[in-house]
Amino acid sequence: MSLNELSASELLAGLEKNQFSAREIADDLLKQSQEMAHLGGLAHLNSELFYQQADQSDARRARGEALALDGVPLVLKDNLNTVDMPTTSSTGALQGRVPLQDAQIVSQLRQAGAVLPAKAVMHELAFGITTNNATTGPSRNPYDPDRIPGGSSGGTATVVAARQFPAGLGTDTGASVRLPAALCGLYGFRPTVGRYSGKGIVPLSPTRDTAGPMTRSLADISLLDSLLCQKAPSIIATPSLNELRLGVPRDNFWKELDSGVAEVTLAFLDDLQKAGVTLVDVDLSPVLKINARVGMPIVLYETLQHLPLYLAENKYGIGLDELIAGIHSPDVKEIFDAITGDYTISQEAYEEALNIDRPLMQQAYADLLRQSNVSGLIFPTSPLTACPIGDDETTLMNGKAVPTFNTYISRTDVGSNLGAPGISLPIGLSGGLPVGMLIEAGIGADDQLLALCRAIDPLLPATPAPDLSKRPTAA
Repeated sequence: MSLNELSASELLAGLEKNQFSAREIADDLLKQSQEMAHLGGLAHLNSELFYQQADQSDARRARGEALALDGVPLVLKDNLNTVDMPTTSSTGALQGRVPLQDAQIVSQLRQAGAVLPAKAVMHELAFGITTNNATTGPSRNPYDPDRIPGGSSGGTATVVAARQFPAGLGTDTGASVRLPAALCGLYGFRPTVGRYSGKGIVPLSPTRDTAGPMTRSLADISLLDSLLCQKAPSIIATPSLNELRLGVPRDNFWKELDSGVAEVTLAFLDDLQKAGVTLVDVDLSPVLKINARVGMPIVLYETLQHLPLYLAENKYGIGLDELIAGIHSPDVKEIFDAITGDYTISQEAYEEALNIDRPLMQQAYADLLRQSNVSGLIFPTSPLTACPIGDDETTLMNGKAVPTFNTYISRTDVGSNLGAPGISLPIGLSGGLPVGMLIEAGIGADDQLLALCRAIDPLLPATPAPDLSKRPTAA
């Protein structure tokens, strides 16, 4: 098996057994990245840096001083600060700009010996879910290069699914780790906000923003989570399947699904029940009623407050006006024109959403989990599979036009507003395209969620690897 097929955990095990070197991994992944360049996943790849860090790792291992993740390469979303590579948020005004300090989570990975030579393309400034980026060109889905990988961490998903890197980091404000993971056949973990440091990440909304790992195995999610946590994770035994109780919001998130997605996800629910998992119908309506009052006022207000602070902290010498002038993607430009013009969010509206509505929503969610006596909720990550590149405003679901953005975030937005943890699990293909299942737990119950997923993971249907010989048919 080629080294590019191995997960991060498998690469680490092979390095520890001296089956191959970090330099050999670098050779293999650089070759794979060159062959997959047409997928548009990488914003920056420094081969010299790759070899330099790999050689340093091999030297440490030879001295008996190997670190926790020594020699394992990871790709980073282009909004995570790196002092040795540009951090551009894949937008025009930040091209070529290198920040003054690493993001805190990047520092943690370096201290663990990770090899970090690459940045992944993202939806411009993280304001979208297609990664059809007019500044960089689109990132493409390895399962069908004419379709989107999701977003905003679309490039990370592309690169990991295309076997260019074993795993990577994205960020998630509304869907941006979980959705691309689902559309590209990966695992994607959005932790409780605050589990990982947000320092040194180009901000949208600190209330909702969090980094998260995207991988091809659940073991890699746990491995990276253990290194990224601000405090050591709790050790929780994997529960037996007949101990698990999961809430199924059938009337909320199991209706209005693409017919193929419905077939795959319902079959997996049936598999869980046959294996002994107790499924409990729950009504998410009390939470959803408050959700609409929480999301956009917080994101749009905080973006205008925190982006200028980020630019100033890194001494980029530009302000918000120059940043907005450099936006090339029409959908993102439209958002910024609106929130700096007629759609400005007042401080009063923001504070009401943050300090009144959001706590009410969090309490309603906690009450639901407690009263139903469930460990978490389970539902499709996305109501449809990856749409064609260019379906930026509307796309087709079951033959009818639906709004692209609102449809794709319709299941993920609630967890973001709550600040709750969620994992998208790959559960197979529909029409040759990946389908994801999302499990969300109580706020702060990340370790319990990971344990729950360890119990379920052996039941997941195998998701076939993409046929990487496919090439785009559209420009």
